[in-house]
Amino acid sequence: MLPARHRMRRSDEFSDAVRRGARSGARRLVVHLRLTEHDEADQGGQPALVGFIVPKSVGTAVHRNRVKRRLRALVADRLDAVPGGARLVVRALPPADGAAYAELAADLDGALAGATRKARRAAPARERS
Repeated sequence: MLPARHRMRRSDEFSDAVRRGARSGARRLVVHLRLTEHDEADQGGQPALVGFIVPKSVGTAVHRNRVKRRLRALVADRLDAVPGGARLVVRALPPADGAAYAELAADLDGALAGATRKARRAAPARERS
C-alpha cells in the first residue's frame, strides 16, 4: 500500500506535474514526472508525491477502483526509483481495465524509466535559463 506521506492530495500538485512534468506513455498508462528545482540532496528528506488519474473512459466505478488499487500497489513497490521531492502522476488509459497485473507492471516500469530520462535531460536546460 502507498504510504500516506507519498499521496498527492492537492489539485495544484496534479496540475503542475501534468503540465510541467516529463511525460512518457505505454499502451495502458501515461506517466507524468515533475522533478523539483533542487536536486535530491537539497530536499531535506522531502518525500516524492504520487497521484493517480483514472477517468471514466476506463470503465465503471468498480473497474476504475480496481485499476487504481493495482497501480497504487505497483507504485508503492517502486517508490525508491522516484527521486525525493518529485511529483509523479500516473494516468490510466482504457486498455488498463482488464489488463493483467504483470502487464500493468511492465507498462509502469517502461513509462517511469522514460519519464525519468526525459526529466533528467530537461533539468540541465532549466538550470541554464
